[in-house]
Amino acid sequence: MNDRHDRPSPEAFLRAAAQEGRGRLKVFLGAAPGVGKTYEMLSEGMQRRKAGVDVVVGVVETHGRTETEALTRGHEILPRIDVEHQGRTLSEMDIDGILARRPSLVLVDELAHSNASGSRHPKRYQDVEELLAAGIDVYSTINVQHLESLNDVVASFTKVRVRETVPDRILETAEIEVVDIPPDELIERLREGKVYIPDEASRALNHFFSKSNLSALRELALRRAAQAVDAQMLDYVRAHALAGSFAAGERVIVAVSEQQSALLLVRAAKRLADALSAPWTALHVETPRSAQLGEGDRKRLNQAMALAAQLGGATATIPAARVVDGLISYAREARATQIVIGKSARPWWFEIRHGSVVDRLVRGLTGVAIHVLPGDAHDATPRERAPSKGRWGHPRDYLLSLAVVGLVTAAGLALGSTLDITNIALLYLLPVMVAASLYGLRGGVFAGLASSLAYNFFFLPPTGTLTVSNPENVVTIVVFLGVALVTSQFAARIKSQADLAASSARLNAALAGFSRQLTTIGNDEELMQAICAELARLFDARVCVLTASSDGPALRAAWPPEDRLDTMERAAAQWAMGKGTTTGRGSDTLTGSDWMFHPLKTPRGVVGVVGLTRDDGAMPVPPDMSALLLSLTDQSALVIERMQLENVMRDLARLKETDRLRAALLSSVSHDLKTPLTAILAAADMLRAERSSPLVDSVEAEAQRLHRFVTNLLDMARVEAGVMRLNLEAVDLTDAIASAVHDTRAALFGHEIDLDVAPGLPLVRVDPQLFHHVLINLFDNAGRYADPDSPIRVAAQRRPGELLLSVMDRGPGLPVGQEGDVFQTFRRFEGSDRAKGGSGLGLAIVKAFVEAMGLQVRAANRTDVSGARFDIFFPEEALVREIDQENVT
Repeated sequence: MNDRHDRPSPEAFLRAAAQEGRGRLKVFLGAAPGVGKTYEMLSEGMQRRKAGVDVVVGVVETHGRTETEALTRGHEILPRIDVEHQGRTLSEMDIDGILARRPSLVLVDELAHSNASGSRHPKRYQDVEELLAAGIDVYSTINVQHLESLNDVVASFTKVRVRETVPDRILETAEIEVVDIPPDELIERLREGKVYIPDEASRALNHFFSKSNLSALRELALRRAAQAVDAQMLDYVRAHALAGSFAAGERVIVAVSEQQSALLLVRAAKRLADALSAPWTALHVETPRSAQLGEGDRKRLNQAMALAAQLGGATATIPAARVVDGLISYAREARATQIVIGKSARPWWFEIRHGSVVDRLVRGLTGVAIHVLPGDAHDATPRERAPSKGRWGHPRDYLLSLAVVGLVTAAGLALGSTLDITNIALLYLLPVMVAASLYGLRGGVFAGLASSLAYNFFFLPPTGTLTVSNPENVVTIVVFLGVALVTSQFAARIKSQADLAASSARLNAALAGFSRQLTTIGNDEELMQAICAELARLFDARVCVLTASSDGPALRAAWPPEDRLDTMERAAAQWAMGKGTTTGRGSDTLTGSDWMFHPLKTPRGVVGVVGLTRDDGAMPVPPDMSALLLSLTDQSALVIERMQLENVMRDLARLKETDRLRAALLSSVSHDLKTPLTAILAAADMLRAERSSPLVDSVEAEAQRLHRFVTNLLDMARVEAGVMRLNLEAVDLTDAIASAVHDTRAALFGHEIDLDVAPGLPLVRVDPQLFHHVLINLFDNAGRYADPDSPIRVAAQRRPGELLLSVMDRGPGLPVGQEGDVFQTFRRFEGSDRAKGGSGLGLAIVKAFVEAMGLQVRAANRTDVSGARFDIFFPEEALVREIDQENVT
């Protein structure tokens, strides 16, 4: 018999066919910048060029490294195209030029690069995909931290969030070459200035390029490359139907049954998989015997599968005629290298009758390690069976079998004159096969016994009795019974396999129909109601769906619609939502509830819970339908999460449009006010020259205030449009503070400036104009909200790793717990000192400008006296060292 693993995989064939006519991608994968990816790509490209391959350079970033620049001189470098972006001209790869040139191989550096706005594709990897689709081979480079699936992992230990990412699917068909050097060697290259310029290298060594970070990144790169190669190897062997485990990577399978030791097996498989750093799967093989399992056995089986999922393993249930056949088939399909199985303490007669699964598994699989764990003493006891209802069949089944035997007997009597007695015996095989096919083995055996008695009574001499006079007829009856028994066995086995196939088909149809129904729904309310209605139909139960809200689990939908939950049910739902585990009836938590609550989990977390209960007091979900519930809730969770993400995207689109309109309005209004304000200020200056008066002073002061307001509007429009240009220079804090105090002397009238700037402070590297605006807004804010005639303190001090500049006033201060909200655009706190006049833009501009220069700002209340303080933090890299100060002077 030709098993499934002996045939090529259609899915693998389809994936291979999809690559026909496309170019081939080779990715040089590194753990961090500076390991030599670009150098290696250029070197291999030169070797291909010398071998006669048409190689061109599409884009290469040398970053000033002399060794890399030297390698580019032997290549044909295609010119780039200029793209206007935020007032600057950027050069990007010319896709059309490459397609027109149509080389055999193109070198494209930095696969994760984001193209300038206005380019054909937003990402460079999309440019590469277009080249591959045109049949052009591509060599490219990427660091492991730019892979989308590893973005969060890298950020967790480097504290740096990489914004430019590439989807992992890019590596699925790519050839991967890991470019690797030890962390110590890379650190030495940094110190020598071979990766970054000295100032940047010093900063990198103190942050991203620590030895611990580099070691972790190196491990991630090697593991991710191994996973990609392993997946490509599996695709190849499946497409070519190659036998063997191909143990380039370990894969663990644990065989789970209804035995008491199933939980022990799952935990042992988890420990083995962790030791091997391998994926693992808990597999249950569903055989005809599975239909006879009782509720206790089903519960143990479900507990074992749930434990496997909780411990991070995959779960699978497959139908098969025998356990060993299913295990061997799945192990070959999954290319397993390790199998964990339990050895039950079965009686000797049981193994003689059914054989040993372990022995057959060892003989049936080669190249696979079999881990056999002894079962406990409880596994030797007989298994709990399902209720006996229908176990021996309905009396009607036997009556119908007798009726078929009677019909065959009548036909034999009618044809007795034309048929030989031996041929009449063959007619009695018909009721045996019919009964076995319809009613199983017991029905077939019953029909065989009835047929043999009828044949003896009506056709064997002396007829009319059960006596057999001819010894040959005894042999005939015995042979007939044997044939009937074997025929019944085969027919019953076929019926069992058909029942398994039908059950699997019903399950797949239910899942497919459920998924198809959910994907056609366009809003949340309909989605929740459809989930409830479909689950209620499949499980014949009352169903509700709850999602998180500020007041706890909120009932979103129910079937029937009038269902309401009391305090106990809501507590169970809250526990399921918070802990991500099943609660309520049939679980181990809050069992007093009549409802069973199952969490709707996705990789991002729990998006809700689904509750089920029955009016007749029975278990909401029968044990044999737990797997179906798990599959349906997984689908529901993914669809709900997709719907939530779509809502978020719509909200973001509306917010983006609102921000665009607001920025356009700010820019328009501020420009329209700028011209008349300039005229008003000029007129006020002329009036002051002719005759000074309090009225002229008031006009000029208010015009100046309005001018600052318009300037803030313009600055905010520039910030939100992203068109600020930085011109970093070394600035003396004392001079910058004095200049800002002079320009805000009107706002600071009546306030003494208490200047406490420590002598010998280093210069700070900032944009002078932006920093001046920052100080003006801080002083204007302090002068407006401080108590009359109170001093305003300005202090600067050197601290380990940073320099701190503080502006402190005396007044009511900021609302406790809302200090950070003061930097929000147009935010003014009612009932506080921050609500007095002002536009709500000054501090928002302070935060935007400070962060644009690579600094940090924080608002807090003073601890010595009542009042607010604003602190600007200058990191070490923003300070000009003594050697640089000499160059400045």
